[in-house]
Amino acid sequence: MTDYKIILRPLITEKNTNLMELNQYCFEVDREASKPQIKRAIENIFSVSVTKVRTINMRGKQKRRGTVLGHQRDWKKAIVTLADGDRIELFES
Repeated sequence: MTDYKIILRPLITEKNTNLMELNQYCFEVDREASKPQIKRAIENIFSVSVTKVRTINMRGKQKRRGTVLGHQRDWKKAIVTLADGDRIELFES
């Protein structure tokens, strides 16, 4: 699995913006990706040093359209802690 298939997209929310002050960044990642794979992908893509990776399996929300019930897909979130002095410029702008 390539690095760009592991990291699907950055997550930018109010809570995640507060985590940036602690040098932590959130990403949606492939559900099959392991912590070492996520660490390697972040280090290769953004040229930073990762100290910790935490993952959360997020359950998809149930949605209704009229009388038809469905649900969004399940997904995986990774919270990545960087070494002191490292920043990801994508989030800073």
